Amino acid sequence: MLQPLRQGLPPLDPSAVCDAASCALPARFEAVREARRFTRATLDGWDLGERFDDVCLVVSELVTNALRHALPDAPGPRACDHGPSVRLHLMHWTERLVCAVRDPSRESPVARESDDFSAESGRGLFLVDSFSDGWGWHPLAGTLGGKVVWALFRLGPVAPVAPVLPIAPAATAAPAVPLI
Repeated sequence: MLQPLRQGLPPLDPSAVCDAASCALPARFEAVREARRFTRATLDGWDLGERFDDVCLVVSELVTNALRHALPDAPGPRACDHGPSVRLHLMHWTERLVCAVRDPSRESPVARESDDFSAESGRGLFLVDSFSDGWGWHPLAGTLGGKVVWALFRLGPVAPVAPVLPIAPAATAAPAVPLI
């Protein structure tokens, strides 16, 4: 079911880059709320507010996964009030938006299969797969360490606005009848 691109991002044209923004998030459960606020403000600033719902859901899942699975000795998002943070990056190309979350773990993200439909967790990557146009991850090289998990949204080309032409009155139009 899930067949993400496992290494790197899909080819993106650097000349089409419009904007980029990023923020560091604390290793606490409040980071998910902060990520949503940052995403809302950034998308509104880029005039992409109409994409907020899908993008916000994906950002929430990626940040939650980073807090839950990638931080050392952190069984849950609240367990680690200090230590390495995660970083959220939002990148806007002309026709694409990429959300990327960097965390300190080199472990690959794994979609867990479960038959327990009442489970409260375990579906994050399935949601990312369903709401984005593609996702993947790659390890970071050098002294940074860790990995980046990303999701891509296609925005589509901006359609030109067609001119509005006045409608010519028909030659055989009936005379106007006053309404009572």
